[in-house]
Amino acid sequence: MLRPASQPESLLLSPAPGTGAVGVSPLGVGHAEPCVVVIFGASGDLTHRKLIRSLFDLDRSGVLPKGTVILGVSRTPMSDDAFRDKLAPSARKFSAAAGAWGKAHDDAWASFARRVHYHAGDAAQLDAFPALSERINALARAGGISRSAGAMRSIAPVSAGVRKCPCAASGSPNILFYLSVSPNLYEPIIENIGASGLVTEGKRWCSIDPAAHSWQRIIIEKPFGVDAASAASLNRALGRVFEEEATFRIDHYLGKELVQNILVMRFANAIFEPLWSSRHVDHVQVTAAETVGVGSRAANYYDSGAGGALRDMVQSHLLQVLALVAMEPPSRFDADAIMREKIKLFNSAMIAGADDAPRLGAFGRYGPDAARHEPAYIHEPGVDGARATETYAAIRLCFDNWRWAGVPFYLRSGKKMAGKLTEVVVQFRRPPTNMFRTLGIDFEPRPANRIIINIAPTEGISLRIDGKVPGSAAGEGFKIASAKLDLDYAKTFGGEQVEAYGPLILDAIKGDRTLYKHRDEVESSWRICEPFLRSDALRRAIEEYPAGSWGPAAADALLIRDGRAWHNPRPDEVR
Repeated sequence: MLRPASQPESLLLSPAPGTGAVGVSPLGVGHAEPCVVVIFGASGDLTHRKLIRSLFDLDRSGVLPKGTVILGVSRTPMSDDAFRDKLAPSARKFSAAAGAWGKAHDDAWASFARRVHYHAGDAAQLDAFPALSERINALARAGGISRSAGAMRSIAPVSAGVRKCPCAASGSPNILFYLSVSPNLYEPIIENIGASGLVTEGKRWCSIDPAAHSWQRIIIEKPFGVDAASAASLNRALGRVFEEEATFRIDHYLGKELVQNILVMRFANAIFEPLWSSRHVDHVQVTAAETVGVGSRAANYYDSGAGGALRDMVQSHLLQVLALVAMEPPSRFDADAIMREKIKLFNSAMIAGADDAPRLGAFGRYGPDAARHEPAYIHEPGVDGARATETYAAIRLCFDNWRWAGVPFYLRSGKKMAGKLTEVVVQFRRPPTNMFRTLGIDFEPRPANRIIINIAPTEGISLRIDGKVPGSAAGEGFKIASAKLDLDYAKTFGGEQVEAYGPLILDAIKGDRTLYKHRDEVESSWRICEPFLRSDALRRAIEEYPAGSWGPAAADALLIRDGRAWHNPRPDEVR
């Protein structure tokens, strides 16, 4: 049977010093101060493809704080210049300026590259941190961004295994740690950061002038755990070192323009909010479809027991998008208010029981792709078919609250699908009566009124309505047809396409967690997904679906049982 999600223990969002109060704004929000950005995993793909290019774009647009330096940390011995040379091709290929790269961009990269440095060391080993600590302080001193001795004492290099008092020497910079490493290294690195004495954030709460103290913050990449227990363990490890308001659990989907625009569409337009409830909404669909397969990720991640479509996409990205669609109006646009409403929504989710999961979910894995001469998922190198890892997942979810009682939310994500698509479909109920029935008009064959929010690859919003066909008259072939009102985001508002990581990193520098996740959001989203992850019956029923299709028949049946159907756009249809 379904049951409401239990209330988590850690609902407090921003406790005031020495209290359990909710609603205190995090220290330093809104001002981007210079800092040392320490990237663990500097030799990895994410650093090259996303992080450095995003920081470069921020610098090129003039918003990266003056004096900020980037320190890449990885085990491979390398000089600063060698690291910069390795990064340059990726910047040219992936930067927002890539399509129009010229001499001005070469000059901009040369200027930015001087901010970039490298330190060789194994961050999973505590004895690597004395040298790392000294390098951080040296870069800060060279860049003139160390705090004065009167405001904050420095973090001196420490001996292995000894936590040094943060007041041991003078001058300390702001530090933003970024964990771009394998998830199994998260907890060891976090523990070593704490044991080394690099974090003094808690001292700020006790200060007469907290803004004069340096800050230390951390960004953690997904996957944030592989189940509820591992997510809770990681949260505890973070909590032993960092304050919650200094912890930034990144989800790059929340940096996408149209995801953020969901809040604007809902709460800046009075026409939508009165319709946004079970009284008028029939159901909601959230889709993230990709045309590519798993490929080389299969053996080392996707089929390892930590991957699969449900973990990779639904638990993280899609539930976050759903939360913005379904949460109650926040009291104001800030991190605490938005996080609070998302947590309340997730706590009202009806958690599937063991017997419900096969009825409320569907798993699939793609078959061979003849057009691309690519194998079926189970024949990808390193895949163990017996694990029944899903490349497609769909679930049906309901919320036990006043706004959404009885309204199903359908979430799906898959690889090797018919089209690349990330969208939200809000479908409205049919009119309660058909006054045109005497003219032989039936509403059912046409699409119902619906709003479609396209997040990718084309950004836009459409509203489907019915209208009278011109020229037809009552009694003389009176006709009604479905039509679409469409807003193309790029055509209407223009602007350069921005990589989502850039604004999110800048928010972390500012201390703004509005587009990040609270620990309770993460743990409650795992509680929602875990019954499906643990269902042996659901895994035994996994289907192979044709590459280039919209997924397995079981996913269609999930909606057919409710008298509904997925929105599968035609190849020539934008949204």
